[in-house]
Amino acid sequence: MQLALRSGWPIYTLQRNLFDTPLRTVVYLHGGAWVNEISSQHWQLAAQIAARARVRVIVPIYPLVPFATAAEVMPTIVELVAEQVTPDHSVCLAGDSAGGQMALSAALALRNDHDFVVSRTVLISPVLDVSLTNPLIDAVQDPWLTRVGLLEFAKRWCGDLPMTDPLVSPLGADLTGLGPLTLFSGTRDILNPDARSLAEKARAAGVDIDYHEQPGLVHVYPLTPTREGRAARATIVDCLRATT
Repeated sequence: MQLALRSGWPIYTLQRNLFDTPLRTVVYLHGGAWVNEISSQHWQLAAQIAARARVRVIVPIYPLVPFATAAEVMPTIVELVAEQVTPDHSVCLAGDSAGGQMALSAALALRNDHDFVVSRTVLISPVLDVSLTNPLIDAVQDPWLTRVGLLEFAKRWCGDLPMTDPLVSPLGADLTGLGPLTLFSGTRDILNPDARSLAEKARAAGVDIDYHEQPGLVHVYPLTPTREGRAARATIVDCLRATT
């Protein structure tokens, strides 16, 4: 593991062998409702991706609410990803929950502002619309997330940005021209209705999307120590593995 600083952020790089030259970089954005620090489950997944997919994994430790907002954090994320791009080196994004929102928003910004298509974006139970206004959310019996709590954190993350801005709510954006998406969601997650909407919208826009929905499973189930979690992590490694 290597550590660098950027604008005061710790930026960690994980790589199976520091003497290798990986053909792909994955930028992983951790979840935690924009207010929680990275956890051991995030590090374990990042390490698994680096070791088994044989890619370089970059993990930025971005500033959190209430000390920063999306308008302050997202441009640095986008720049960090853009700097990894070379003609012979592909770049992917991955993130869970709030980090999934950041990953998809970054992919959209890279398409719009840098004319760059991310090779693949992996979204684990992402926040897709910070307003949480999807009426189907009411029917979800989520043992973990609450709409009231998540909405309060989302408001602080938005700052002066409207909740419809793609920088915080990528579900409302035009998805045309995005690279392939891999999406995981459990049906006992209040974010599941929006995940289904994203899958439908991506297909309609001609985006290659691999949607994995697990009945009865909870928020960020791929990070859990379960049979389904292990299977999901294996799928993530497979889809991020660099090929010659």
